[in-house]
Amino acid sequence: MANPILFWHRRDLRISDNIGLAAARQRSPKVVGVFCLDPGILQPDDVAPARVAYMLGCLRELQEAYAKVGSQLLVLQDAPAVALPKLAIALQASAVLWNRDVEPYGRSRDRTVAEALRQAGVEVQAEWDHLLHTPKEIFTGAGSPYTVYTPFWRNWSAKLKAEPVPALVQAVGLTDAELATAQQAGAIALPTAEQLGFAWDSPFLLAPGETAAQERLEEFCSQAVFSYQEQRNFPFTDGTSSLSAALKFGAIGIRTVWAATVSALEQTRSDEAQAGIRVWRQELAWREFYQHVMYSFPELADGPYRQPFKDFPWTNNPNQFQAWCDGKTGYPIVDAAMRQLNEIGWMHNRCRMIVASFLTKDLIIDWRWGEKYFMQRLVDGDLSANNGGWQWSASSGMDPKPLRIFNPASQAQKFDPDAEYIREWLPELRSLDTELLVTGIIPAGDRRACSYPAPIVDHKKQQALFKQLYAEAKARASNA
Repeated sequence: MANPILFWHRRDLRISDNIGLAAARQRSPKVVGVFCLDPGILQPDDVAPARVAYMLGCLRELQEAYAKVGSQLLVLQDAPAVALPKLAIALQASAVLWNRDVEPYGRSRDRTVAEALRQAGVEVQAEWDHLLHTPKEIFTGAGSPYTVYTPFWRNWSAKLKAEPVPALVQAVGLTDAELATAQQAGAIALPTAEQLGFAWDSPFLLAPGETAAQERLEEFCSQAVFSYQEQRNFPFTDGTSSLSAALKFGAIGIRTVWAATVSALEQTRSDEAQAGIRVWRQELAWREFYQHVMYSFPELADGPYRQPFKDFPWTNNPNQFQAWCDGKTGYPIVDAAMRQLNEIGWMHNRCRMIVASFLTKDLIIDWRWGEKYFMQRLVDGDLSANNGGWQWSASSGMDPKPLRIFNPASQAQKFDPDAEYIREWLPELRSLDTELLVTGIIPAGDRRACSYPAPIVDHKKQQALFKQLYAEAKARASNA
């Protein structure tokens, strides 16, 4: 039998609609999956236990999927530049394939791994998989990367989208002797989250793995997507796809997702339903916009895009930051959202915007503090999307409206008018009148009775202060 081809999984934890894996199978039936538990990813202090637990759940199902088609998924635990060449050499692999990344760490890691493999005489092949259009495909008329979403969307949406690629089938795995060799070269049993030093026992919004993701996609595109335009902003309503973690880890292929929107469009003639599908597609484009931006401007991972925020005078009050983290700001919609994040490792997108605006525009705390806290909690935490969202909210990123400030009360009144979301996540306030909850104007006696704090800042005053600080920072930047 021919030497094996190794396919290195990263953010593509599935055997269906996986471009790199399909390319490996075209070359040979003897395709073996590999996943490397990378200390460079697992050891930093912004790793969410929920994310690790979800990833491991995806890997368990992926191992089962490989077994069903006749092969294996091997697990390594070391720096990829060490572990992958060692395994490839031991198994005399003819090639190692993977799908490309857009993030600074991933790109640097891949260059190092590719060089180590080539020095060992092992062929390397990398494909694009997790985007419908790569950063090399979407440019302005001047040939530059887009820095504004709307023209990006017009260009991106006009381009033809690829069909899903075939799933891995009829593969050939390693022999018993080769498996023993792989174990000697570092292959281990898939550990638990606890064995990796992470504790997470809360249920997931969507179960890990390809099966649950596919089922949810089919359910969403047969029902909720048709009313997505109206329902997506209401956090108490099941109006979103809940696929963010599955997309982050590639438990479902993006071409499969797009194909589902095509089928949904074919099922309806309703203007409202078609608008819902279009708006969800725009959200998929936002995902790709932030991925393209991170690829083209990797410095965004560390700091702001807009000049006035390069040296912005953030207040950075640690006690107020802790109150924000704990959901104890005295603003019910903000606190409900933070409690949701802390308890289930996920937050509704409308609420992500509300709490990010509150941290940066009301508390005047550096958006990077919030960005990191989100990454420490979110099951779907993704550098590009999280960074892009935080810089959008802070007005420090690629945003043509730099002073967008959310009023917590008006947001609650508009998107949680019956205070159902607030009551769900702030049970101590359930007995209070809806008007008090959505306005946040709760009498001191009621606050004391409910053991709920008074507002830690005055929104109107802080809004004025932020505008003043921004005007001064903008003037300094223009005079620099």
